[in-house]
Amino acid sequence: MSFYGWKRYVPVAQRRKKAGRALAKASKAGSDLSPVESSRGAIARTFWGKAWCDNLERYSDFANRLPRGRTYLRNGSVIDLKITSGEVRAKVIGSHLYEVNVRVVTVPRKQWQSISADCAGSIDSLVELLQGRLSKAVMERICRPGAGLFPSPKEIEFDCSCPDWASMCKHVAAVLYGVGARLDSQPELIFALRRVDPKDLVAQAGVGLRRPTPSPHSPKVLDDAHLADVFGIEMADVASVTSPAGRRESATTKTKKARASPPVPARSKEKEALLDGSPHIRTRKPAKKTSNVQIRISKARLAAMIEDATVDAYGESEQTTGWYTMLEEHLALPFATTLLGAVVKVVGLDLRGENDIVAICTRGRQRQRVRILDLPLPSPRPAGAEWIEAYRQWRND
Repeated sequence: MSFYGWKRYVPVAQRRKKAGRALAKASKAGSDLSPVESSRGAIARTFWGKAWCDNLERYSDFANRLPRGRTYLRNGSVIDLKITSGEVRAKVIGSHLYEVNVRVVTVPRKQWQSISADCAGSIDSLVELLQGRLSKAVMERICRPGAGLFPSPKEIEFDCSCPDWASMCKHVAAVLYGVGARLDSQPELIFALRRVDPKDLVAQAGVGLRRPTPSPHSPKVLDDAHLADVFGIEMADVASVTSPAGRRESATTKTKKARASPPVPARSKEKEALLDGSPHIRTRKPAKKTSNVQIRISKARLAAMIEDATVDAYGESEQTTGWYTMLEEHLALPFATTLLGAVVKVVGLDLRGENDIVAICTRGRQRQRVRILDLPLPSPRPAGAEWIEAYRQWRND
């Protein structure tokens, strides 16, 4: 126990083991826990899960605390999450086992009626709705800030049993992201959470957002010249053209003249192969240009990036995980670079141990992990490469 009643810092690996033991103990005791599985990469992958997470990140009220929540969720710290009517109850492993309670206000009646009317006739079935197979207009209407299905900050209340004095602690942030992960597999829970009936969106018809009508297909007509080539026949003179001498020439005459024109000199096999991309002529693929020039980041920008990556992170292990989260979100993948003279493709990122971030590089069937600190960057740089440079500067300080 440290000063002011704070629990001592628990490393990520130890916290994962602790979460595993808590789950095993609860399962043995017959408790019905519903954990959010630890994962890397995107937290949510479906329309409903992504829309929930995007809605959270839209508001500046939550901006400072959300990054730590993503890290906690990915570490498997949310060992229980249950969504019911207007409420989310969860258990999160940190230095201790904490209980989180989130309450969400019901969608106002007039607001829900407006959403239902706007979407009427645009959603064919409940299955289509829950699978997120919706038109762009319907998606935009459902996700409209302050007037859609997803709650604004003033419509969310929460509390946590941890001693953190902040309005939103990292445990609450992890649970809020956990809701997005859960909506991937159970999208119907968003309607239960907001206390509305999803059938209202498919029950009405004849009004609301217009559905695009398919344009009539133009008939496919084969040109006379193509018919002559395909079937080997001479077409009758349908459209005639006057020659300079005043004589009218038919399409058949023009075809004969074209056939009588001098032949084009035959290309060599080498030239032919180069023009049609034939594999008979093997050319060496040029190496991807790499640059050792350091990306320039202002002191103010660097300080802000470090703050975003390490906010609420205790110890190097959690700070590294925070950097991993920011890199994964901002770095555009895949991209090609040159490693030891060979062109490789960087397809992903991973954590090695507790304090090391590595890039996953592939070349054909070969796969190799390279420390992000040692990875040569191509020129031009991929989008988000400034986060690699910021991480390197942070590690070197």
